[in-house]
Amino acid sequence: MNSKTIPSDIRSRIESLVRQSGFQHFGITGIALDDDARHLHNWLALDRHGEMQWMQNHAELRANPDALLPGTISVISVGLDYGRRDEEEAWTNIHDGDRAYVARYALGRDYHKMMRQRLQKLADEIASMVGAFGHRVFVDSAPVLERAIARNAGLGWIGKHTCLIDKQGGSWFFLGELFLDFELPADEPATEHCGTCTRCIDVCPTQAIVAPYQLDARKCIAYLTIEHPGSIPIEYREAIGNRIFGCDDCQLVCPWNKFAKRTDEPDFRARNDLDTATLADLIVWTEDEFLKRTEGTAIRRSGYQRWQRNILIALGNAPYSEQTLSILREYAAHDDEVVSESAQWALKQQLSRGLDPAMLK
Repeated sequence: MNSKTIPSDIRSRIESLVRQSGFQHFGITGIALDDDARHLHNWLALDRHGEMQWMQNHAELRANPDALLPGTISVISVGLDYGRRDEEEAWTNIHDGDRAYVARYALGRDYHKMMRQRLQKLADEIASMVGAFGHRVFVDSAPVLERAIARNAGLGWIGKHTCLIDKQGGSWFFLGELFLDFELPADEPATEHCGTCTRCIDVCPTQAIVAPYQLDARKCIAYLTIEHPGSIPIEYREAIGNRIFGCDDCQLVCPWNKFAKRTDEPDFRARNDLDTATLADLIVWTEDEFLKRTEGTAIRRSGYQRWQRNILIALGNAPYSEQTLSILREYAAHDDEVVSESAQWALKQQLSRGLDPAMLK
């Protein structure tokens, strides 16, 4: 243990620094995650992580903060709100088959770098109070059970859709952690308040929430459109609709989000008109244009091939139009096998709506 003289009002002073840093959610916890470790291992044993092999590779580190950063005793957990109160706009977008739906968190700037910088500054300011200490900042950048840590720190409970929910802040916020090698007074863990509600389970387009608090990533649209390599399994394509990067349905229907206070962070406002863009607008981006337009955003991580694949699947689900047919015929002959196959499927979907079925043969 790092022996230090800790000010008696350390928690209130740290919370003040956290608020000044722009975070809306804050709490402190220890490192015990035994129940969550068992849940993780059961989830992995059922292969519900799909192709995300890193979840398997680093399972022990994920469940044990002290193994990830030896000497860790306490963890500061913070949350940063994103997006506007735009649930109605989001549903309007989802129900317009000609438009593209991008998950709210990915419309603007990537949050990772911003939050890391703020957390590192927070660490420096804490050091000015207690002296040098061992620490590490995490923002979805290492194997960390961030939602379990946040729950233990009192930021919210893990809902039936497996997202973190705060009574006052809903679920529209990013998480970050500061691991420390000295002890801080811990907060009480959050209690669960989903009750008998099953809206998130009922609304999931692919039924990826297989039971309360149990998500099968292999069925999840967020996983399928962002993490899944190669062609998307045919059985999920129609259910994907026009969602080309992620999915928010389970959060959009959550009652706790209806009255939650939201913070409009300018950096998270939509870029490239992604909150209103049509599929036809986006499919014409060249790879260079894609890389340029998505610089500094979460969308970059999907890569150009998956970007095209996802838009083509969505075009297959779009209302019939000659313009869409023309686009799909062009991409059906694409050099990339995944892109070509996705376009061919989408072309058949369009033809089945607008032309003589004999033309499908």
